[in-house]
Amino acid sequence: MSRRTTPARRRPSTALTLAMGLMLLYALLPLVWLFMSSTKDTASLMNSFGLWFGDGFHLFGNIRDVLTYDDGIYLRWFGNTLLYAVVGAGGAAFVSTAAGYGLAKYRFRGRTALSALVLGAIAIPGTALAVPTYLLFSKAGIVDTPWAVLLPSLVSPFGVYLMRVYAAEAVPDTVLEAARIDGSGELRTFFTISLRMLAPGFVTVLLFALVATWNNYFLPLIVLSDPQWFPLTVGLNQWNALATGAAGSGVTTVNFYPLVVTGSLLAIVPLVVAFLFLQRFWQSGLAAGSVKE
Repeated sequence: MSRRTTPARRRPSTALTLAMGLMLLYALLPLVWLFMSSTKDTASLMNSFGLWFGDGFHLFGNIRDVLTYDDGIYLRWFGNTLLYAVVGAGGAAFVSTAAGYGLAKYRFRGRTALSALVLGAIAIPGTALAVPTYLLFSKAGIVDTPWAVLLPSLVSPFGVYLMRVYAAEAVPDTVLEAARIDGSGELRTFFTISLRMLAPGFVTVLLFALVATWNNYFLPLIVLSDPQWFPLTVGLNQWNALATGAAGSGVTTVNFYPLVVTGSLLAIVPLVVAFLFLQRFWQSGLAAGSVKE
């Protein structure tokens, strides 16, 4: 009789487990500190241990102060950020999907040069383009308007490159040929067939663009001067500057430090919700284009 052999089980790597634990601790500690600090008043924030509760639980009072200070300017900043993130990230994901699909599935003159240009654009940091963008928008007369933040957000070279790689494998050429034989036009084929196949990659680019737009700070700081159009990043930094100035001058009329900390906690909640909701699409989007049949 032949003896049945069972596959050997892999022994867990202690080094990898320890490394993952350290990375998890590194990622969670700032969030724990942010939550704990949001439950404190100014005195406890300055004098108590950062990773534990202070004297009393002031979270709901701090949230009320954040939402009502200066006639609810925080809600205005939140709405601005939501506008920039939804329109900018959604537009960037769609433009990247269409551009990446075109580069992957069509042969045209200049295709290689255009692909190289996209790769080169990835290497250029956004901060290097902030001042030229301001000068260009100043000539166009759209500085200090939402368009000055939205238009640059629609361009994502990394998203174009990612969708080009993904579309090359996710959309079979045989499917496109069958659609053309059936009389389907290129736009109809893209919107009714290809876009559905590209949905995981689309959501992946959407998530990356959403995080980048939500955390965008330097560009809005340069192109916006009206607080009514500030995103949360610029608005919270303004509060932080007021907190530092008030602490240096001894003025304690408004406790800005709890406002800054609690406002920062509220600002990350939509990102956490979006990540948890889109996580399964994000994971499949990263893996689906990496394996050939």
